[in-house]
Amino acid sequence: MASTLISPGVLALENDNSFITQQPITVGAAIIGPTVYGPAEVPTIVTSYSDYQNKFGTTFLSGSNVYTYFTSIAAFNYFNNGGQSLLVARVVTGSFASATTATGSVTGGNGGGVSILNSASAAEALVLNTISQGVIMNSSCSLDSSGSLSLSGSSNNIRWQITNQDTSQGTFALLIREGDDNTNNPIVLETWTNLSMDPTAPNYVARVIGNQYKSFSTDSDGSSQILVNGDFPNNSKYVYVQSVPSQTPLYFDNNGNPKSQFTGSIPVNASGSFIGATGTLFVGGGAKYYNNIITGVNNIQGISASAYNNMINLLANQDDYKFNVLLTPGLCASEANLGASQVTSIINNTQNRGDNIYVSDLVPFSSSINTVTGTANSKNTSYAASYWPWVQTIDPDSAQLVWVPASTMVGGVYAYNDSVSEPWFAPAGINRGGLGTVVRAEKKLTQTNRDTLYTNKVNPIATFPGTGVVVYGQKTLQTKASALDRVNVRRLLISLKSYISQVANNLVFEQNTIATRTSFLNQVNPYLESVQQRQGLYAFKVVMDSSNNTPDVIDRNQLVGQIYLQPTKTAEFIYLDFNILPTGATFPG
Repeated sequence: MASTLISPGVLALENDNSFITQQPITVGAAIIGPTVYGPAEVPTIVTSYSDYQNKFGTTFLSGSNVYTYFTSIAAFNYFNNGGQSLLVARVVTGSFASATTATGSVTGGNGGGVSILNSASAAEALVLNTISQGVIMNSSCSLDSSGSLSLSGSSNNIRWQITNQDTSQGTFALLIREGDDNTNNPIVLETWTNLSMDPTAPNYVARVIGNQYKSFSTDSDGSSQILVNGDFPNNSKYVYVQSVPSQTPLYFDNNGNPKSQFTGSIPVNASGSFIGATGTLFVGGGAKYYNNIITGVNNIQGISASAYNNMINLLANQDDYKFNVLLTPGLCASEANLGASQVTSIINNTQNRGDNIYVSDLVPFSSSINTVTGTANSKNTSYAASYWPWVQTIDPDSAQLVWVPASTMVGGVYAYNDSVSEPWFAPAGINRGGLGTVVRAEKKLTQTNRDTLYTNKVNPIATFPGTGVVVYGQKTLQTKASALDRVNVRRLLISLKSYISQVANNLVFEQNTIATRTSFLNQVNPYLESVQQRQGLYAFKVVMDSSNNTPDVIDRNQLVGQIYLQPTKTAEFIYLDFNILPTGATFPG
């Protein structure tokens, strides 16, 4: 983490004095990984699994088989266990672009990719683009024999329809339909009525639907950023307005009548589809989809490890993206071709941010315990935790049994822990660490296995008769023994720093006086008292007075606060002595 301030801001430092040698704003989790569709390399908030399905899809075909990405299964488990919000950063390999209604020529017929035309010259009146990117969004092709069904349409893409053209009012309606519907049985996803081509009107189509789109970029100094293009925020979940070639500025004359030169510019009643999207789901186009990531595989579910780099760099930006847990199911720390360097980058970013914990998968499917522990011992950070082995679960969308890395499920454990208790409780054990949707673990761990893993900083996923599969550990990847080698303590510090830093943010550029310090103490002390009452702290002390804000400190334009904490510990090792007494003996009082 940064250790000094160069520009005005707040620096939250940790002094870990617990070595054993003698809201806050709820921001949810973030996940980086491939999805079926959705905006490529543009982190997007989803607030439920149905919202995730609408924006990013679920299942897809590879050959004759149906598959689901780990990203989708992780999102399902997160929301199914009480998660409130999830930041999804879709990764892709290659160039991805949106589909569009523009064709450059009037061909294809109704439903076959025709442009949205006006009636005056049969020129393009309106151009729409899909928010989602990739060839999966192309719904244009020939129609079936009835002329009603687009043969390349699917539930993953969309069609458009213009209705209710009214030249007397200069208005029309736009329907966004599911790509696999038909003329007789349309499936309408969105309806936009009373739209206008007049850029001066409040119902201007670009203003109502939105014409903004986002794209990933790297600026001149190498920093990753998201560019926002366009003027009007998006209100549609599926499309944005790329352009309006046939605008009708000031549609009515002074007498309130439509101007004759504009009446032919209103889109005609018609329907069509989308074309021109680029980007395939797999490396090399039709590469095999790997259900289980195994040693020797050169990509992650058809995605190259380097495809993660942009989103890893982007989510290092703490100002723009706030979350408390980060998941990357599919990246493996032990394999160079499966993301070893990417995992290292994420750990470094997480330490620099200091406001979240990273759940890191260590090894591919079918790895040995020695490989697991060796990989864990190569890491040393309290900002990451690892779990093993892989587990088998039922894919919620395809209903198939699939093997998934532990992080796919652990995000849900953290969400459940926070929903029934607090972040500073251990997300582990029978009460809060149960994996109810897991069928079985890849390896049924013995006590010796669990001891080996826990000694080497790996949290075991244990199987107990009558109980099922349970997360049975809560160590971070910190090597040195201290309070911060436990997940609950690390997450306690994350919660406290988040809240207290927000309080301190309001004091930047305020007068360095007793009144300012008192304002800080009056907000922080009650909060820490509430955490203490909720079993997060044994004791605490906050000092911000003349003892640490001397005249010399004040002259350097600094305001110093010292916060002393005694975090509560969990009972992980319980010893019970059973004493057998002879008949007639009395029990001690």
